[in-house]
Amino acid sequence: MPLTNPNMNKSSTAQLKPSLRSFTLLELIVVIVILGILATLGFTQYSKVVESSRLAEAKVMIGTMRQLATEYYWKNGSLIGIQYADVGDDDTCTSSNFYRYWIIPQIFGTRVVLGASRCTSGGKIPDASRPYKFFLVFYPASGEGTWHCQYDEVGYPSCLGYPQ
Repeated sequence: MPLTNPNMNKSSTAQLKPSLRSFTLLELIVVIVILGILATLGFTQYSKVVESSRLAEAKVMIGTMRQLATEYYWKNGSLIGIQYADVGDDDTCTSSNFYRYWIIPQIFGTRVVLGASRCTSGGKIPDASRPYKFFLVFYPASGEGTWHCQYDEVGYPSCLGYPQ
């Protein structure tokens, strides 16, 4: 003989059943798409911030090269004949740097271009997918210089917010 409560009717047993509500497949897909878009935007911004911090390495190294170029200028009276060794670099991508560093002495020995090119291979991991250059046109006699950014053929990046 089954145990039942005689005071319980059928309508009250229906009310005791748990509610079976759930999200529809369409609602779940919309939420996943929105989260994917937000994650993509977040990753893009994160990548720019990380690359900007890597550009700080280039600015520090170019600053050191600038000091050494100034010393060379005051010692020799011009920048004619300045070499990579004079500014402490060798124009190669090494596993300890994100950039390769270079110099271009200008005619008449009054200015020099000190630059950094983002390594696309051979540099500190991760290498950039596209190259770009960041450089300083420097006049040692006056101590003045102008920062520049050179884009690659597809316009990447805008030197991460630094002036052109």
